[in-house]
Amino acid sequence: MKKKETTAVATAAEAALLSELRQRLEDSAQLEQLTDVVYRVVDSPLGKLLLASTGQGIVRVAFEGEEHDKVLERLSDKVGSRILRSEAKLDAAARQIHEYFNGTRRTFELPLDLRLSTDFRRRVQLELDRIGYGQTLSYAQMADRIGNPKAVRAVGSACATNPLPILLPCHRVLRTDGSLGGYLGGLEAKRQLLLLEHAQAVPAEQHLF
Repeated sequence: MKKKETTAVATAAEAALLSELRQRLEDSAQLEQLTDVVYRVVDSPLGKLLLASTGQGIVRVAFEGEEHDKVLERLSDKVGSRILRSEAKLDAAARQIHEYFNGTRRTFELPLDLRLSTDFRRRVQLELDRIGYGQTLSYAQMADRIGNPKAVRAVGSACATNPLPILLPCHRVLRTDGSLGGYLGGLEAKRQLLLLEHAQAVPAEQHLF
């Protein structure tokens, strides 16, 4: 066997061994409950998404523009420093995200951990899940729905700080005049999510934006 071929085989064997050792570490840590947060990164039409989970459920979904390293640092501060990358642990979440972007899923069936939100923001964020797929509400309508019609600005803040975008669809909340308002992932991401849902929810000849 030539030297170059021998080197390639050795490199492949080393990579396989490292992968096996990494998986063993993940399995061992999870089995012994030595992690506070597990995470993985998935591809999407909006760029790479960070999915992070605790023992209670998904705690964070982060867009690429938020800088995933910084998001993980904040999770370390607020949740716990024992953070481990794990593909398998988040298989269900990754699969459901892909199904959503493929247009075959309209609701998510995942446990959620909303510890990153205050009580008021949590109320607003949970109410987001009651907005139908392909539908939108205004910030004022959301304030009415949580029984506090004067809290329009606070509702906007709760949407802007939603730690679980896409899963809790803050992109479905617009300004009263129909304009997009703000969005953690950027206005183009918000527009694309609305267009995706609109295309699946209404006849093709109708258009949004």
